[in-house]
This record gives sequence, structure tokens and C-alpha cells, in this order.
Amino acid sequence: MTHTGPTISLDRIADGALRFLAFLSWLLLASFLIVAFTATHARAEDISCGGHDLIAEMAKSDPEKLAALRKEAEATENGKSILWKIEKPGTKPSWLFGTMHLTDPRVLKLSDTAQRAYQDAGTVVIETDEVLDPKAPLKVMAQDPGLMMFTDDNTLEKLIPADKLEDVKTGLAARGLSLAALNKMQPWIITSMLAMSPCELERGKSGQAFLDIKLARDAKTQGKEIAGLETIKDQLSAMASLPLKFHVDGLVETLNLASKVPDMFETMVVLYTHGDTAMIFPFMRSLSPDGTATGENYAAFEEKMVDARNRVMVERAIPIIDKGNVFIAVGALHLPGKNGLVTLFRAKGYTVTAQ
Repeated sequence: MTHTGPTISLDRIADGALRFLAFLSWLLLASFLIVAFTATHARAEDISCGGHDLIAEMAKSDPEKLAALRKEAEATENGKSILWKIEKPGTKPSWLFGTMHLTDPRVLKLSDTAQRAYQDAGTVVIETDEVLDPKAPLKVMAQDPGLMMFTDDNTLEKLIPADKLEDVKTGLAARGLSLAALNKMQPWIITSMLAMSPCELERGKSGQAFLDIKLARDAKTQGKEIAGLETIKDQLSAMASLPLKFHVDGLVETLNLASKVPDMFETMVVLYTHGDTAMIFPFMRSLSPDGTATGENYAAFEEKMVDARNRVMVERAIPIIDKGNVFIAVGALHLPGKNGLVTLFRAKGYTVTAQ
């Protein structure tokens, strides 16, 4: 796409890249929370997100760096498709489809092959079918309030570094929020909402469903079976298992990233619509301070938010797949790599081929 505005230095968003990557995996629940906890407005399909493609910018500003990222992506297993056919002798084929937890029209439009696979499937599986229950987050909060709120004497004001506190208050105020009102909330709950682009927030408030919920709702209307591979509590627990400092830093950095979020989302959507899932991790890592994001925080994130969940998803999916004719739709970041779902399903004896 053509960019006519001022060039944005990638270095200016480096510190927030890792946290943004974490919340790409968190957007399923974040999107649901928006729908569950905000009043709906008139429909707003024409809301524009703006933003520009940072990959296109890199092609002009640093082609050598982009070439290195593409080389890394090409070396990633199973990184060039968002639709995979799963086969096993004696069972009807099933499908694995990578989603983005967004309402962007480009994301909502399935390819003809994906649409046929979805339409013909007898069962549709998403990350958590609890997103179909508007009361689900409240139930989780009632059962385990510590996953969403501080239940001890901790507060955000105590945890945010003193030299960042006024900036946080100012950043929240710019969003119509106050630290006092949010002081007892776990930081990742706030960050998950702040990490959404403004247009996604508005579409969510208007009642427009993001891709995963749309697939599940439409399937339910059509009389298909619906299943989930995780619970909301599973997802919250995965986030809660990461160091609290990671999340506090993430909140601070997400506020700093506010003006760049549309560009980040645009880049992710472009990569996704090109089926370039293996490019997402290298690109986001390239925005970290040292260009690699190989430290302990990144390793902990990748293990807890991606790899560990992948292993659970596969184990829970197998009994469903073995019934045949299943369409599984989960975040696209779960598909590629040596620990991705495609590799894990193959290790379980299934034939998995890109479509």
C-alpha cells in the first residue's frame, strides 16, 4: 500500500514489540471482553483503521534487514498457509484454519477453499467456545477473582515504576480512563484492551463479531456442533503465569505505543492475508531493542502463551478430529514452527497438508 505520511522509525516502537506480540495471542479474550462489557452502538462496518504496512516501509528503508527476516521466515516449518487439511485413514478429512482475532473485513473474508471446508464441516472448533456466553468472564471472575483483580494489597500504582507513573496517568486519561478506577485490576486485563486498535474497539462496541466468534455463531445457527480447546480460565491462567513485572512493563509500553497500534495491526493483517504466518514472529522480534528478542522474557512468553497451549490444543483436538469432518479455527500464530500445531498433529500420525 502507498504511504504518503511521515516515515516512522522502527526504533521508536522497539521497546513495545514483544508486549504487542504477546497480546496478539491474547486478542481472542480481549475482543470478547469488549463485546461483553461495553454497550453496543449502531453498526459500524465502515470504520477505517488507517495505519500503514511497516513491512512495506522496511522494503524501502532497510531492504537488507527485510531480506534477512524473509530468509528466517522461509526456514520456519509450515509458515506459508493459514489452511491445512488433516487426514487419517478411515476418517473423513478435517481442517485446521489459522485466524486473527479481529473484525477487519479482509480477515473476515475466507478464501473459497476455506469457506467450502467450513461450510461442509459437521463440527466447528475454536480456541474457547465460552466466547459464545456473554456471562462467561463474570463466572470466571466469581470463581477465581485473582485472575482479573488484585486480591492482596497490590495495586497498579504500587507496581508501576515511579518515573513512569505520571506518564501512565496521562496516557490513561487520554483514553478517558483513570488509574484510580483501574488500580486493583491485573495489568494484563487493561493492556489487552489498550492493545486493541481504536477501530477494532469501535467495531466491537457496535456488535460486529471478530472472526472466531463469527465462525462459531454462524456454525451454531446452521446446526453444527461447536467445541472449544481451552477455557477462558485456561487463557487467563496462561497470562497470569508470566512474571508480573512483564505485565506492568507491558502496560506502560502499550500506552507508549498508542499512536503506532494502527500500523502494527495493518502490518499483521497484511502478513495474515498473504498467508505469511512465519513472518510474524521474525518481524516482531526485529522490533525488539537488540533485534532478536531472545531473552528470558521472550522465551517465557513463547513457551507459556504459544508452545504450551499448542500441546494442550492438540491433545484436546484429537478425540474430536478422530470423529472426522471437523473445522478447527485457532489463532494463526499457533500453526507454524517446530512446536506449532501442524508439526504436532503430524507427530501424532496425521497427514497435514497446506491448501
